[in-house]
Amino acid sequence: MISQKTKYAIKALMELADEAEAGGSALTIEEIATRSGAPKRFLEHIMLELRNAGYVGSRRGRAGGYVLIKRPSDISIGELLRQVDGPIAPLPCLSRRSYQRCEDCEDEATCRLRHMFGQLFWSYLLLVESLTLADLVADGGLPDVVNA
Repeated sequence: MISQKTKYAIKALMELADEAEAGGSALTIEEIATRSGAPKRFLEHIMLELRNAGYVGSRRGRAGGYVLIKRPSDISIGELLRQVDGPIAPLPCLSRRSYQRCEDCEDEATCRLRHMFGQLFWSYLLLVESLTLADLVADGGLPDVVNA
């Protein structure tokens, strides 16, 4: 499950991508908060984290605010999830970047839980790693699998 922080980060990036596509300028934290529904104080921390990660840039002054500095097609949803929430694997022994052996596991090669969740996680990874911010802001959007 993704955190509320990640939901706000994605919404903020979508707003910046929409603004850039419309030929607009930088958005203030207040504008992003209003458009995305994110609390301003929480969003300030999120935008700082996104800036430090190289997704957005900030400008000072009269025309100041935040701008997207990466193309939406270059922002992987999988990487964004990891950047904001940390490891996304359902078990620590499946994580690529934060691997840890499960304390109660005697043999990873024969662990049925690891095998089952590994299969599910692989399918999830194929999708989430192929999605970009551009996919989320596209006119057609993604297929509605929730209501299918």
